[in-house]
Amino acid sequence: MDSANGTAVVVGVDGSESALRAVRLAAAEANRRHRPLRVVHAFIWPLLRVPVDPVAGNPPGGGLRRQAERLVEQAVDVAREVDPGLPVTGEIVDGEASAVLLARSPTATTIVLGERGLGGFTALLVGSVAIQVATHAGCPVLVARGEEHPGAPVVVGVDGSAASRAAVEYAAAQASARGVRLRAVHAYTHPASHRPGDLQPMVYDEARLHDEEARLLAASLAGLAERHPDVPVDAEPVHARPVAALVEASRRAQLVVVGGRGHGEFTGLLLGSVSHRVLHHSACPVAVVRTADPGRDGTGPAAAG
Repeated sequence: MDSANGTAVVVGVDGSESALRAVRLAAAEANRRHRPLRVVHAFIWPLLRVPVDPVAGNPPGGGLRRQAERLVEQAVDVAREVDPGLPVTGEIVDGEASAVLLARSPTATTIVLGERGLGGFTALLVGSVAIQVATHAGCPVLVARGEEHPGAPVVVGVDGSAASRAAVEYAAAQASARGVRLRAVHAYTHPASHRPGDLQPMVYDEARLHDEEARLLAASLAGLAERHPDVPVDAEPVHARPVAALVEASRRAQLVVVGGRGHGEFTGLLLGSVSHRVLHHSACPVAVVRTADPGRDGTGPAAAG
């Protein structure tokens, strides 16, 4: 049964080992957020007019629908192994994977997916499902990959945009729930490295540039200590490319959080190279948070831009 405000953690499953990893991650997330868990399998075969019921004369228990029921039952059992007291429900929904998940996102706390899948979830990170869900979901999307590195901080990418402010709020709530530090990473490069015709790098005052970027980072974190007094924050302006900085930070993190849109090299985060490369190379799970997320996950209202 769902919680009072109607939200649950939703995890997409397809029978793959990656999906079962996502179930474990989702169960832990639901436990931390005191939310129920809903296991969802997108059953695409009826759309393709493929027979799904047992064929006459075959052993009982056959057929594609029964196979789908078994994989959902397995996922529910895995979730209960993580937390026997967790309210868990499973459902099979006729439809294509991204459409099924997006339909549930407006009332979900978080959608959790594996990094690789079978059937409708195939090529999750480089195909259309992950892009569509992360781009259009009405809640944060959490991708299970790498290792969580217990005890390590939550890392969030900061660039001063409204999307990164929403990501900071989500990341702070995650750090609070996990009882760890928040590491806010602001990656920047030399201005002349982006704008042909600018003055050459040697004429810039590197210390002044660092101070300016540090002030931008501090402004992005303004008020965070008051909203999350239990979360120690390490603010780190880093002279590096965003992907390199976040991937390196992920090696010593239990979660990396990125915004759905951003400034500079974070612009077009979901459709450009940054998101794909972070999702491909992060050494820990990655959460994508869109500016429109209304804070159903317990982070409070997302900052508007």
